[in-house]
Amino acid sequence: MQASSHPISYTAFVDRACFAKGSLQHVVGIAKDNLEDSQLAQILIFHDGTGKPVDVDFRGSTVEVLDRLHGEGMKGPTSDTTEKENEQPARKVGRPKLGVVSGEVTLLPRQWEWLKAQPGGASVTLRKLIDEARRVGESESKVRAAQEATYHFMTAMAGDFDQYEEALRALYAGNEALFYEWIDDWTPDIRDYVKDLAKGAFMQQI
Repeated sequence: MQASSHPISYTAFVDRACFAKGSLQHVVGIAKDNLEDSQLAQILIFHDGTGKPVDVDFRGSTVEVLDRLHGEGMKGPTSDTTEKENEQPARKVGRPKLGVVSGEVTLLPRQWEWLKAQPGGASVTLRKLIDEARRVGESESKVRAAQEATYHFMTAMAGDFDQYEEALRALYAGNEALFYEWIDDWTPDIRDYVKDLAKGAFMQQI
């Protein structure tokens, strides 16, 4: 899987107020240097992509805390996995690969007739249909991911807020106007973060 071009960011909340935002190391370092132990026990740090809270061990000095984070972040794939990922397929002698792969497609006669009657023929039409299905599927996946991220954060930080359940129903129903109406009176920092997470949940569906 290709790495995202957008760096992963995190947001920290203390007593329902946004405290810091940035990389996990940045957020944790600021928290460790500026908060008392009692506040560190209450801090909640959320992954901006998933809306899920992350656990951080704040014991020890700032350097020790950050070293622990770095060590945990360095855990990578096993050597076997790495070797497989680095393996390159053997180059075969002959015509260069053009990116088109042939395969068997089983259709009913009337479906073949319809395909052959389309501009460009069966192959072109099938490729267009597949590309369109992939585009719609990717759009739906982004909507679901935004809904889930919003749900995770709302459950952790706004589960006892007024209109919490109503807001969730509007979120999953795709009712953007009603969703924003239900959360309008919430604590500003929490409300604004919820809005950021929910942006992708109301993408136009085709």
